Amino acid sequence: MGEAVNTLAPASSLAVLRQARFFAGLEPAQLERVAALARVQRFSQDTRIYSLADPAVYFYVLADGMVRFTLGLGRRDTSAGEIIRRGDVFGWAALIAGAQKRIATAFCLTSCEVIALNGDELMALMDSDHSIGYAVMKQLSVLLTSELTSFAAG
Repeated sequence: MGEAVNTLAPASSLAVLRQARFFAGLEPAQLERVAALARVQRFSQDTRIYSLADPAVYFYVLADGMVRFTLGLGRRDTSAGEIIRRGDVFGWAALIAGAQKRIATAFCLTSCEVIALNGDELMALMDSDHSIGYAVMKQLSVLLTSELTSFAAG
């Protein structure tokens, strides 16, 4: 996994989350609860944020930069989702119950800043507020369907 510089999430984290389509179904107060879990991480160009088989700890929203996402299953790799840009999410394995390892690689094409949400903490929030949980899982199902369809198409 790449070496990140961690900082406490500034108010700008909430602004990035507001712009992310993934969180569009949340009310402002719910989004603030999610943002309270956020950490800002910065990575330099040519750094891996995570690699195939790394522990799946964080779910990410790209705040700045460009990330190449490569999905790998078994002996097959694809560039499903290929380039991730500002407001896009990645690292969704951290939100899948029982998924302990990454099934993809995320690599910084430029220097990057991400909003990192600890998967266990976000899932606990989703358990405590089922409307947040429903909205996030609804978006996650759309994301996974899209990624897996791209992967199957090769």
